[in-house]
Amino acid sequence: MNPVDARVVIVGAGIVGCSLADELTARGWRDVTVLEQGPLLAPGGSTSHAPGLVFQTSLSKTLTDLARYTVEKFSSLEVDGLPCFNPVGGLEIATSEERWADLHRKAGLAASWGVRAELLGPARCAEMWPMLDPERILGGLHTPDDGLARALLACRAQMERAAAHGARFLDRHTVTAIEREGGRVTAVVTDRGTFPADIVVSAAGFWGPLIGDMAGVPVPLQPLAHQYAKTGPLPGLAGVNDPRTEASKPILRFQDRDLYYREHTDRIGIGSYAHRPLPVDPARLPAYDDAPVMPSSLPFTPEDFAPSWEDSVQLLPALGASRVEEGFNGVFSFTPDGMPVIGESREVRGFWLAEAVWVTHSAGVARAVAEWMTDGRPGTDVHECDLYRFEDAQRSPAYVTERGRQNFVEVYDVIHPLQPMEQPRPLRVSPFHVRQQELGGYFLEAAGWERPHWYEANAPLAESVELPPRDAWSARYWSPIAAAEAKATRERVALYDMTPLKRLAVTGPGALDFLQRMTTNQLVKKPGAVTYTLLLDEAGGIRSDLTVARLSEHHFQVGANGGLDLDWLLRHAPDDIHIADITPGTCCVGVWGPLARELVQPLTRDDFSHEAFGYFKARQTYIGHVPVTAMRLSYVGELGWELYTTADMGLRLWDTLWEAGQRHGVIAAGRSAFNSLRLEKGYRAWGHDMTTEHDPYEAGVGFAVRMNKGDFTGRAALEGRSEETAARRLTCLTLDDPAAVVLGKEPVYADGVPAGYVTSASYGYTIGRTVAYAWLPAAAAVPGTAVHIEYFGEKVPATVAAEPLFDPRMERIRR
Repeated sequence: MNPVDARVVIVGAGIVGCSLADELTARGWRDVTVLEQGPLLAPGGSTSHAPGLVFQTSLSKTLTDLARYTVEKFSSLEVDGLPCFNPVGGLEIATSEERWADLHRKAGLAASWGVRAELLGPARCAEMWPMLDPERILGGLHTPDDGLARALLACRAQMERAAAHGARFLDRHTVTAIEREGGRVTAVVTDRGTFPADIVVSAAGFWGPLIGDMAGVPVPLQPLAHQYAKTGPLPGLAGVNDPRTEASKPILRFQDRDLYYREHTDRIGIGSYAHRPLPVDPARLPAYDDAPVMPSSLPFTPEDFAPSWEDSVQLLPALGASRVEEGFNGVFSFTPDGMPVIGESREVRGFWLAEAVWVTHSAGVARAVAEWMTDGRPGTDVHECDLYRFEDAQRSPAYVTERGRQNFVEVYDVIHPLQPMEQPRPLRVSPFHVRQQELGGYFLEAAGWERPHWYEANAPLAESVELPPRDAWSARYWSPIAAAEAKATRERVALYDMTPLKRLAVTGPGALDFLQRMTTNQLVKKPGAVTYTLLLDEAGGIRSDLTVARLSEHHFQVGANGGLDLDWLLRHAPDDIHIADITPGTCCVGVWGPLARELVQPLTRDDFSHEAFGYFKARQTYIGHVPVTAMRLSYVGELGWELYTTADMGLRLWDTLWEAGQRHGVIAAGRSAFNSLRLEKGYRAWGHDMTTEHDPYEAGVGFAVRMNKGDFTGRAALEGRSEETAARRLTCLTLDDPAAVVLGKEPVYADGVPAGYVTSASYGYTIGRTVAYAWLPAAAAVPGTAVHIEYFGEKVPATVAAEPLFDPRMERIRR
């Protein structure tokens, strides 16, 4: 069936559903039905009460891209002469030194992602917002292209365009069931009839979990209520604003008090995140006709808003002559990580999610989903939004609720890139956890895993390490102990817990052919071979990088990056193979350093010499009493092995290695040292350094592509490409000042203008300066080229370097 002939049913006529119908019909899809339980144009969900703030700049490049398209699209729409977007701009103000520093960081993010932004002094901020007391603020960040989306008007404009292309919009249709057969959706059942469907998209907003339950697809989303109030008429606004557009001043954000402000002609609207989390059960919300106002508008709780009103009067003294005349607690969606949830269910084919999407990103998400349906991939990398980014441990209702509540609390907080969420922890621990605690492990969290970043037991080793002082921001979640651990790895031997990395077992008579077809490198090798390879999409974008170990003729162990890799492989797997996630039942220790062989060899009867056990080889053996799969791999640039065993034997493996390693000065080392060492060696981290927006030649991993091996996913798209034709490159930089640091996502300037952005960075303890990888135009990615990286407003000199910085001849690994 031609995709454009598919029968599509979209559940929800809010801003996402209307945007998606418009995007699909613009691409030639005609059989599109949008079902809405409430009345059209103002159906009673989050869209109906949204204040319409669109701030493009985000820590996430993906969210910025989605917001940018929303601005572009809504700016092109109007209804009855009324624009659907009012480009009043945005103004974030700082009343604390911490926030003022963060606005400098955010200005850097804007430059990285191509958003216009300017830092302003107090007087200039007060010119833009005369109600502001300039004595209370340190400055602000002005983003002139941000503004107010008129969500209901945008719904109407897109609804009319989609209807002109054949889409139909039906209100007063409450979905009661999603019919399925043979693992696919077949119809949507409503209280007013059944609608056959090949594709169903849940764009139901905070009702998404209810629609997901009908399809048997859990939706990790927690609805919460958010307070919004309006003042009475203000004399200072009388006659200032055109009632048709309502506002002329920038959206004002007072994030130090979790508040924002926008004009409503002669009044001020105030939104607050400063109150206690107010979780909502969507199943208990009234129907549209039974709601006092609408289902998403809950009664205002003045006691929660009282502190915010006091803060508002102090910031905007003119409000003291007014009062809150109306207010409500509006319901909207939060996820465990604050990102949208989009994509097609693997278990129920044809059932798609476009959920937890705020107006800010609505058109961008709709375009991404439409591209995904039509072309098989979004043009923007959306791995941060993919339904399958969550591990099983992160999908429990308790987890979704707890993390959703916390994300509400932290909406306007200054969040460090390494800052973990506090609860629920610990959730996932490796078998070595008890020993790591005994060694004073400092744990951060990722994908639910407790991951040691350094060990206090190594503090004495740090006393002899000389390091330049760090600023307060880069010193958070960092310790000089990491330098000592890196030094010990380079000089002796260290144990690294690699358990959290995803491991898959691919077995069956068709396993080799399947992996050959799915990946880029040559896997036709004898058992015992390990291969670094890539997963590409059809456009040649990098979906992931993998290590594939052939343990026997029909048994492969795949080292992956996460649940998205498992999902991708399962979606394409034929019937004659089996794919299993073996991560929870296994564990891994990386034994790395020049003395790694001296540590491991006495513990096994097998020959671990370089001649007998070469680089990128694997074998199943015993370490002491422990059966292991040993792989000669190293992501820190030193001799060593990854040793895998079952979870029940993990503690015994650690203790065996630890006891034997005492004579060699073994230490336990954490992720902080690991990241430094891998950057010195030039090893890429998928999701940070490269994504589907980059091809292998641009990312510097073209060596993992074998165009002559036969067909594989993405091969056709790579025809004619090479490192020489790449217009941009992932580039190694070193900071000129040995004391300077950057952390990632900072803008890189070439010839004085923004040219790219940093992907990963860490102090290189071996080379004595910070190493950063960045995307730059090919013309600037030439070794020796001088550039600057902006760090909290300061331009830090850096130089393009030839890579790898450490051991370019690979002598330390292959010995």
